Amino acid sequence: MDDDDYNYLLYLQNMNTTEDPSHVVSELVQLCAKKTVNIFGAKLIPVFYYVNFLLSYLGNGLVLLIIFKYEKLTTVTNIFLLNLVLSNLLFASSLPFWATYHLSEWIFGEALCKMVSSAYFIGFYSSILFLTLMTFDRYLAVVHALAACKRRKKKYAIISSVIVWCISISASVKELVLRNVWKSSMQGKMCEESGLSASSMRIWRLVSYYQQFMIFFLLPLIMVMYCYVRITLRILSTRMKEKCRAIKLIFVIIFTFFVCWTPYNIVCLLRAIHISAGETDKEESCSTKENLDYAYYLTRNIAYLYCCISPMFYTFLGKKFQSHFNKLVIKKIPCLSRHISFNSQSTRSTSQRTPHSVYEY
Repeated sequence: MDDDDYNYLLYLQNMNTTEDPSHVVSELVQLCAKKTVNIFGAKLIPVFYYVNFLLSYLGNGLVLLIIFKYEKLTTVTNIFLLNLVLSNLLFASSLPFWATYHLSEWIFGEALCKMVSSAYFIGFYSSILFLTLMTFDRYLAVVHALAACKRRKKKYAIISSVIVWCISISASVKELVLRNVWKSSMQGKMCEESGLSASSMRIWRLVSYYQQFMIFFLLPLIMVMYCYVRITLRILSTRMKEKCRAIKLIFVIIFTFFVCWTPYNIVCLLRAIHISAGETDKEESCSTKENLDYAYYLTRNIAYLYCCISPMFYTFLGKKFQSHFNKLVIKKIPCLSRHISFNSQSTRSTSQRTPHSVYEY
């Protein structure tokens, strides 16, 4: 899960350890009373996780259904979109386990502890990379249209997707190795990172924080900003109005993603800086920890909202997706046909002019 109570967990591990006393760290472990923060998290997180899980599967499931029912996986955009939806579903699949964990203790065994932790990070990392990849693909299609026409083939999309999944899995190996289930006399069964010395665990935590901020947030943000500046300049110079709606749709998705994830990543960076700087003043340190904990709970929940809201953009901003959705609703509920504006001729003509993609207008 998260490491809000890392020092406390180290203390519990030392209390339960059966190793030689000479291996016990003599350094004092600072424990801060975080009863208010824990109560706040225990009330907020489980409900939010369950709701987020249901909305995520409904929204992403709808996108997945329409892709397979009305689209063809022959275009680069649809292949990337399919992988993005799978990333969101993988990420959301971990939430019910964490919600149950917050309500009581870890009851699912060590194998699921490792698998659920890995699924969360793999889904999170791959979502970022696929969004970045989709932006870069739009950049190639608009700014370098002639050169990209020869390269943007199905093989290119499949190889790129495989690379993204490999990077995401590699970045999540730590969870698979270090996540373990152990029993605390006060907290019950815990699914937390353990098995290494306190100094080694501290280093791994810092590596995780900086890896997430630098590789999976800052670099994608810079790349996305560069691509959209170039795309905007290209559109202004050539007046490619027929492309504007598709680009606006992708821009809104990317922008919303980073609005949701930026506060969370900034808090993670502040926690890493706090760990790196050390803790000299006890009162100031505990106060800072408490504020960071509150910020961490709130920003993390905002970040998780993205799995719910991203499919909504496909529904409300993509005309072709709207057309597919209308057809699906009319087929399942015929009595609503007179209330739904649906122009099948327009849809057919659009499909003839453009490649199959739910981004098309």
